[in-house]
Amino acid sequence: MAKILITGGAGFIGSNLAHALVKDNDITIIDDLSMGKEENIADIDVTFYHHDVCDSAFMHKLLSENKFDYIYYLAAVSSVADSVVRPLETHRVNQESVVDTLEYIRTEKLPIKKFLFTSSAAVYGNLPDFPKTETSHVDPLTPYAIDKYASERFTIDYGNLYNLPTVAVRFFNVYGPRQNPESPYSGVLSIITECMKNNKPFTLYGDGLQTRDFVYVGDVVNALIKLATETNESTVYNIANGGETTLIDVIRTYEDISGIKLEITYKDSRHGDIKKSKADISKLKNVGFEPQWSLEDGLRNYWKYYSEN
Repeated sequence: MAKILITGGAGFIGSNLAHALVKDNDITIIDDLSMGKEENIADIDVTFYHHDVCDSAFMHKLLSENKFDYIYYLAAVSSVADSVVRPLETHRVNQESVVDTLEYIRTEKLPIKKFLFTSSAAVYGNLPDFPKTETSHVDPLTPYAIDKYASERFTIDYGNLYNLPTVAVRFFNVYGPRQNPESPYSGVLSIITECMKNNKPFTLYGDGLQTRDFVYVGDVVNALIKLATETNESTVYNIANGGETTLIDVIRTYEDISGIKLEITYKDSRHGDIKKSKADISKLKNVGFEPQWSLEDGLRNYWKYYSEN
């Protein structure tokens, strides 16, 4: 039985990961509940701390007392727009807390098996390289993307310079159960789902022809566990489906599944919004990962979950 720490573990991806790992492992979760919800983990047996990862004294004590085997670092202010409004505060969570944790592991020689940091496809920006490979040019356009890129590089460099077992991932558009629709900057599919269920208009920024690589959270969780437990190289991996769908096509597919017509209000694109996004996932496939969920199957499962909860 491994000892596992999931920062941000009451959030969308973190709680799905905790559900997948809890059966055979001893799980500790830390989350300040700014985006996560305690109800996401209420039905599983975990040790939960309602706390801020920026409290380094608390984090150091937790790390030294528990000697975790695996650390999945998902804690973040994941709103791009929030990072534009509050660049310094979000920097503390999205970069400083990560480096502080890595440095404590290094200086205290903590015997971890893997530190996995979750970065974002936002690091690629709007550059023309397509599809995005891990060696594509990066052009982070917001404080959020800058911090994600810097923390990802710190994670990899701590692996290569200090021989810590680390790995980083770049999430593309993840969707699925337990996604929080309450922030205006949540994943677009959680907001669409909320609008459909409550018969509210959905605000679409741009013309709807922007493309995204949507990946179901079940596939993301499988990829995270595989990369934490079955890889040895300190490097970065795209986590995505490897497909490309326009937002308007996703909406039409979802309407067919739910049987609900979405009322759409069109507005101008937001500054920093990305036009085209698609991942090359050959590197992830090379370690034995294959996506199991098509967009249609994932949306059907998401709608079923949402309708029942």
